[in-house]
Amino acid sequence: MMVTTTLRQRLSDLFRADRAPAGYRPGVTLAHLRRNLGLATLEVDGVAFEIIERTESQLLMHLVLTEFVLRLPAATEGSASYEVHHSGTIRRNGIRVRCRSGNPALGRELQAQLLADTTLFQALMPLDFKRLRIDLHDQQWCVRLEHMGGSEVVNRLPAFRRYIALSPPQRTHLLQTLKGLQRLLSSF
Repeated sequence: MMVTTTLRQRLSDLFRADRAPAGYRPGVTLAHLRRNLGLATLEVDGVAFEIIERTESQLLMHLVLTEFVLRLPAATEGSASYEVHHSGTIRRNGIRVRCRSGNPALGRELQAQLLADTTLFQALMPLDFKRLRIDLHDQQWCVRLEHMGGSEVVNRLPAFRRYIALSPPQRTHLLQTLKGLQRLLSSF
């Protein structure tokens, strides 16, 4: 009985989600991304944002992903969470806002405003993002955008590391999207 418990504990420790993966170098991917962005500060045209690094473990590899985070005051009260994604099966043909929790009417209004803001729409359509989440909590908007670039793949077998750079056009679309979301959410 004692051997089984010890073995179970060791396996549990080995696969803990909160443990950093082997070979993870905190801050290295962020440094690559900051150079890649070419910005002295994390601010563009008065829009300040932060970048957060997180890891995603898989069997013999891990990913170091970066999220661009934008926090803004909200005129709207309440709590809500929305996911923004491209629509279309084969080709991107639009933008959809999905209500995860909270007021669905606010989500529909958010989608209508996204489609009406041509500058923001034109920046979002070619933007290669994995996740774009907009949360409302304590009269504050929090936008979390995870781009496909600005990340690192680390494999243990065979051993290699690869930083996936943010291309110049994607950099432009990303910064325009952050500015556009700041402009859009300031009206909510």
